[in-house]
Amino acid sequence: MSEGKKLLPLGSVVLLEEGLQKLVIVGRGAIYTDQQTEKDTFADYMAVLYPSGLNPETTIFFDHGNIDKVVFEGYSDEEEVRFLDIYSKWESDVKQATSKPLQSVPIGFD
Repeated sequence: MSEGKKLLPLGSVVLLEEGLQKLVIVGRGAIYTDQQTEKDTFADYMAVLYPSGLNPETTIFFDHGNIDKVVFEGYSDEEEVRFLDIYSKWESDVKQATSKPLQSVPIGFD
């Protein structure tokens, strides 16, 4: 995620550029295997189709810059603020590790 962009909370509903279907954000900081390149790839968000919901065949990975419109912003509280502080550092660590195969980097709430 580029600097200056606010990571959206879970439950946010968005439309992507040229998108016709609403998506619900169900994950952030997703590392997945790109089916075209077969390489581990980092994405700001993981989402599912609205209103049908979770289906492993239609899970969509995308970055903040791909969002055209925020239809609804999900719930946010003090835990979200704390998560975003930790997430920023974690994201930096993950992106630095891209020269090696990506591994799960735990987010700590110590």
